[in-house]
Parts: sequence; C-alpha cells; structure tokens
Amino acid sequence: MASWSPTTSNSAAYGMGDERGRAAIWEFNPDGSGVRTYASGLRNAVGLEFDPHTQALWASVNERDMLGDNLVPDYMTHIIEGGFYGWPYSYWGRHVDVRVQPQNPALVATALTPDFALGAHTASLGLHFYRGATLPVHYRNGAFIGQHGSWNRSQFVGYKVVFVPFANGRPIGPIEDFLTGFLNARNEAQGRPVGIGEDSMGAILVADDVGNIVWRVAPAAH
Repeated sequence: MASWSPTTSNSAAYGMGDERGRAAIWEFNPDGSGVRTYASGLRNAVGLEFDPHTQALWASVNERDMLGDNLVPDYMTHIIEGGFYGWPYSYWGRHVDVRVQPQNPALVATALTPDFALGAHTASLGLHFYRGATLPVHYRNGAFIGQHGSWNRSQFVGYKVVFVPFANGRPIGPIEDFLTGFLNARNEAQGRPVGIGEDSMGAILVADDVGNIVWRVAPAAH
C-alpha cells in the first residue's frame, strides 16, 4: 500500500526538522508494518494511482507558492523507487529555490525532472487513469486531474477537471479541458474539484468541496 505525507509549510519555513518524514510517498503493508519511504521531495503528492496499462505508480503534485504567477508548475510524474523530486531545495528538477537555506547541493544534483506540467498554482490534486468504456475511446489511455484552483495568482487558474492523453505509458499532451464552469463572471468559485474516480458504468465522478457535491459526467445516453 502507498500513502503520501504533505509538508507543514511552503518552502521549509520552520526548518527541515519540522519536515522530517514529510513531502514523501510512503510504502507499508496492509497491517501497518514494513513502513518505508518510497520516494521523497514531493511537496504534496495528493493524487496517487497505478497506470493500469504499465502498472507504474503516478502522482499529481501540488507545488510551492510565492515565486510569481508562473512558478512553480504543479505536475504529474511517474514515481521511481528511491527517487528525489526536489522539495524544498529545488523545483522542476534542479532549479534551486534560493529561499531555502542552508541548501543541499549534493541532494539537488540527484533531483528528478517531472514528466508533465499541469500549470502553476492550479492546485492539481486528484488523479485517475480512466479504465471504463463509456467515454469516447480517446479517453481510454489517459488520466483525469482535479484542479482545485489558485488562491494567490493575479488571474485565477484551475477550477476545472482536465484530461492528459497518454501514449506508450507517458503523457503526450496537450492538456485538455474536460469539466469547466466552476468560476462565475465575478471570479467567484461555484465549485472546486478535488478527487476523481469512476463508477461501475464508466462515468467520471468528481468530488467538489465547495459545491459539497459529487458530479457524475457521462455521455447523454448513459
């Protein structure tokens, strides 16, 4: 089994001692034994799921703030056992976050670059690989992402569900809007997508923690 542990701050503001065991994906047996760190340096790896075609573990990661409108991109990436993904010392591979002191150059030198950017401040949380047959065939080899939406960007982004096409076990893009309309004309959130799943009929289910509702998305005939 796998679980994720979020950080206590944006960029280790309270020191690395406060972050011990955080920003990581943990592996453990169903009875709670055998706990170990599977991968680290992932600020908030909220969405975790295995690609049903390749069995690789993937995560959607909600990255850090306060570096401007266009940094740092949230991302989705396949997870390599023992891999380090940068937080807090660097982002998007080996781009050093100078706010973090002291730095750790040796660790940054090992930082892995994510597979696919999902946009800065989109708050990309839920991740689900489509397994059904109800939606058009285009959706049967890709992943849906629930974007909770920005809170500290000059123009709001996110607030939607997007789809990322895959080929040969890798995202090929471009990113596609799947479910939108959660912001009104006054930029007020009418909903904020989080978790993504599917029901036994192959319809997409979207947990919305502002609308306090689960949306079901399927072709009209279903």
